[in-house]
Amino acid sequence: MKRNLLTIIAVLSICSTQLMAQQKGEINPETLKAVKASFQKSPTNDALINAITHNDIKKLAQTRDSDGAVNHYFSNKVKVNGITNQKSSGRCWLYTGLNTIRPMVQEKYNIGDFEFSQTYNFFWDQFEKANLFLEIAKATANKPMDDREVEWLFKNPIGDGGQWTTFADNIMKYGLVPTSAMPDTYQSEKTAMMSRLIRRKLREDGLKLRELSNSRMSEEAKNNIKIEMLSEIYRILVLSLGEPPVEFEWQFKDKDGKISELKKYTPKQYYDELVGIDLSEYVMFMNDPVKEYNKLYEVQYDRNLLEGGNWKYINLPNEKIKEFAKNSILGNEGMYFSCDVGKQLNVEKGILDLDNYNYDDLMGVKFSMDKKQRIETFESGSTHGMALVGVNILPDGSIDKWLLENSWGAKKGNKGYLTMTDRWFDEYMFRLVIHKKYIDERTLKILNQKPIMLPPWDPMFAPEL
Repeated sequence: MKRNLLTIIAVLSICSTQLMAQQKGEINPETLKAVKASFQKSPTNDALINAITHNDIKKLAQTRDSDGAVNHYFSNKVKVNGITNQKSSGRCWLYTGLNTIRPMVQEKYNIGDFEFSQTYNFFWDQFEKANLFLEIAKATANKPMDDREVEWLFKNPIGDGGQWTTFADNIMKYGLVPTSAMPDTYQSEKTAMMSRLIRRKLREDGLKLRELSNSRMSEEAKNNIKIEMLSEIYRILVLSLGEPPVEFEWQFKDKDGKISELKKYTPKQYYDELVGIDLSEYVMFMNDPVKEYNKLYEVQYDRNLLEGGNWKYINLPNEKIKEFAKNSILGNEGMYFSCDVGKQLNVEKGILDLDNYNYDDLMGVKFSMDKKQRIETFESGSTHGMALVGVNILPDGSIDKWLLENSWGAKKGNKGYLTMTDRWFDEYMFRLVIHKKYIDERTLKILNQKPIMLPPWDPMFAPEL
């Protein structure tokens, strides 16, 4: 009798365990049976299995109707010349920023093929970001390592990505040089290993500074230790990228074959003479339907200079942003533009269009999130920066497509350019930077608002690569 009772108790225990498993949402035999029954054996499904298991899904999803549906002709285009190539680096933000001001220099001096040195400004970007990290590590030393802010800091001590604010502050502080004064190196074109070593060193130094912050050591002694840390970062950068020039000589040949006078410059003098514009006169816009429109926002720690400004932007509906973008192109000025470039991109044809690929019909599964939902779930965000340089205005005044100057070299896309449809702009454009002269007064007044501070881990604020 006792043994039977124990058996009943054991059975009840097993049943109870199975019931709890079902309540927890675990997959039980009944659930698995229902799921398996949903996939019916058929000639169509057999053909899909054969195709998908042996081929590139993206190629299979490419739509026939998209072939030839979008051309590369534009009614209005900024005068640009030459395509750049960031290669295996995350410097698109720097290339994009320089590509927006390069046409001004080319037109001013009647120059054809010309580039600023990306390596020069990238060097100072990395050095300044290292200093910013060390200072934040000191400032947050009283918080535990598992505090979300501290955790974010040590997960992201430095990177080669960025956005407009990092570009503008860098240029205004350090100036510019031509590629001849500081050309690319193997490490500037393939930044992964150098960045890994710098991150490792900064994490180590950050821990030391946290310990020193709570010690009785004098502030002068602590600062000397930090200078030693920065000196090691400087050494890694010089060995990898070369040492930035303090002065250099430059001359050029214009399109008519005329050779200029050989002149000596400092980087700041070079910027002032060749470009000479105030980059603080540009405004960044965002289209983020998660947040309230017509508000000014600021992103904590999103900068590369300790003394620089955090990234600030005005959140606006797409139609308003397009209005300002059209004004800028008609004024022959390109813009810093960033987007989720990997979505619906046919890189061979150089086209960004919502109809390029149909994954729904290929998989028999509906993908139905809108832009807001994609942002909230980390499915979509800004991943790449390019220069917006063209618009196609139809006879009725409407717009059907836009032109982007990319930095992946002339062999990618349409000779280095990407054409995006206006519908794609609505879904995957996130940031655009435009000079104040192309923006109406009502919108500019938003800049007077007290900005709403956002954390650096917000889904929208990964830097462009």
